Amino acid sequence: MENTTRIAAQLAFLSEADKLKSVLRATTLCDSSRRENSGEHSWHVALFAATLAEHAARPVDVGRVIRMLLLHDLVEIDAGDTPIHGAHDPAAQAAAEQRAASRIFGLLPTDQGREFRTLWDEFEAAETDDAVFAKSIDRMQPVISNLESGGQSWRQYDVTLAQIETRVGIKVRRGAPTLWAALKARIDTWFSEA
Repeated sequence: MENTTRIAAQLAFLSEADKLKSVLRATTLCDSSRRENSGEHSWHVALFAATLAEHAARPVDVGRVIRMLLLHDLVEIDAGDTPIHGAHDPAAQAAAEQRAASRIFGLLPTDQGREFRTLWDEFEAAETDDAVFAKSIDRMQPVISNLESGGQSWRQYDVTLAQIETRVGIKVRRGAPTLWAALKARIDTWFSEA
């Protein structure tokens, strides 16, 4: 691929990625002033990973984790955001995300598209140490937003402590047990006072 064609493909991908800023999530900002968008979420979880990598259950390559987190929600451009506590068909959502990954990463030059898609697939599978930690951080960030905002989306979706444990706690504990222990005390306090 000639250089100008390669750059054109990369710029097309980056322009498409800008659409992630228009995908609204259920979680609000910590100050509860508005809902966050998926672009903000991706930046914030990447920053969480850079800041909290020392707490990973196993050694991780923080650069790879950050790259996964920057890519992980690009599929929401086509598939939309599915709140973890909302009602949805997981199989239909997974199929929509697979189609979106093929289209969006397919905008890139073949080698780079394959590299990004491989990272995205690794994140989705959550089997490597890097992906397990990335998943735990992805689950952790909305918890912090809810704790800071007075439980905005937890109240909206009528979330229970048991749901937090099964939908969030298991994943955070798997990748960062010390972070889950610190969060769990705050979560328990919030639910006891709610």
